Amino acid sequence: YLLARDEERRMLARFGDDYRAYMERTGMFLPRLSGRRSLPAEARRPQTAARGLAILLALLVVMVGAGFGARAYTVRHLPLAAVGPVDVIAITSEDLAAARDILPAVLEAPAVAAKLGDARDRAGRVLAYFIPIDYTMQGMIADTGDEWKLFTRHATIPMITDFVLHPVAHLAEGHGHRDAATHGASMHESPAMKRRVIFVGVSAPGRTLASPADAFGIAVTRRPLFFVDLHLHTGEVLALRDTAPGSGWGTVPTPMF
Repeated sequence: YLLARDEERRMLARFGDDYRAYMERTGMFLPRLSGRRSLPAEARRPQTAARGLAILLALLVVMVGAGFGARAYTVRHLPLAAVGPVDVIAITSEDLAAARDILPAVLEAPAVAAKLGDARDRAGRVLAYFIPIDYTMQGMIADTGDEWKLFTRHATIPMITDFVLHPVAHLAEGHGHRDAATHGASMHESPAMKRRVIFVGVSAPGRTLASPADAFGIAVTRRPLFFVDLHLHTGEVLALRDTAPGSGWGTVPTPMF
């Protein structure tokens, strides 16, 4: 085979395109009944720089376009809705339904309403993440405590792996029950019965954010404001705390690509 390849190389150097055409219609060792032969790299016509650049740009356009298309599809199918003066996003559609039931009364509580009033004066929209109180990745949304700063914990990889393998495991316990009075004390106090609502100010300089989906627009930034812990079934406010300026992204406003 190597000897034949060397022979072809020398014949190409001597006879050029005529020998290249011969190679295309003739088998390397045995006669070909039909079809064209796949030529070795040295027998193919060299790619010009312009053609190579065009192929690279075409691939780039396809990949970036596919990314934006996937992003647009995802935003359209998020469990996202306006609840009073805030936009609420949840992990599941069931939790979004629970948020619609619980949050209106919570948002009218004087302490919460005061903080939201200040936030709306500073930001284009307010986005509320309605998440399990022990949601593993909440540190990427806001600084809700050292426990959720995965980058400072030695258990980062196991925690993320567990979340990836069991993304809604912390929603399963007691999920779907509406009457807390029928449960024992242990069920009532279970983390599965609690939700954390992280309020984030969303802004886009020079643009008007007109709908909840706009909170996930291109070149939009977010700043954590405060969070509220709630009981999923009773709607009781368990805690209300301001957040530090940063998140898992540091003190830079988180980009929403």
